[in-house]
Amino acid sequence: MEKKFGNVYQIRIDLKDIRPPIWRRIHVPENYTFHDLHVAIQSVMDWCGGHLHGFYVTNPLTGRKIELETPEEQTSIFDWLNQANPRTSYIYDFGDYWDHKIQLEKILPREDNVDYPVCIKGKRASPPEDCGGVPGYYELLVIIKDPGHEEYKEMIEWLGVEFDPEHFDPKEVVFYDPDEYLDDEIRLKGEFGLL
Repeated sequence: MEKKFGNVYQIRIDLKDIRPPIWRRIHVPENYTFHDLHVAIQSVMDWCGGHLHGFYVTNPLTGRKIELETPEEQTSIFDWLNQANPRTSYIYDFGDYWDHKIQLEKILPREDNVDYPVCIKGKRASPPEDCGGVPGYYELLVIIKDPGHEEYKEMIEWLGVEFDPEHFDPKEVVFYDPDEYLDDEIRLKGEFGLL
């Protein structure tokens, strides 16, 4: 059953340490939990959620960044991401270490006949999962631009699909269902012995 909400958060997500920038702008319900936000980020970055992640929020009393330790599915983004405290960070895959800056840009009234969440803008494709973090991604870009490179064929086969690093269309984003996604995360945490 859908929870009622009157406002939406306009959030910008920037993948750090990559130039030209890779970013997304989304509208999400104000009553989103951090689990819901995690699923939305996975959706707009076209990732599958097969790795662990963490949110790092600013403690309003000390101004220091701390890891969110409360259960994500029970913690409202409003508690940690609001006009007084508009920034947080999200790390996905502690091996590749995809570090994202999360910025609350504004709070807007909900529009009728809009199915939230929605991606309204963004630039460039996300790096493929398991490509080796920022250094591995830059190396991948060099290889796929050069059909004469000794690793070209192997890299194209590994990608499995045509990869255009410049392509992103917000209309192509399909948001995963946070309720279904939770089951996969519980399974993943069990495999890592975190339950």
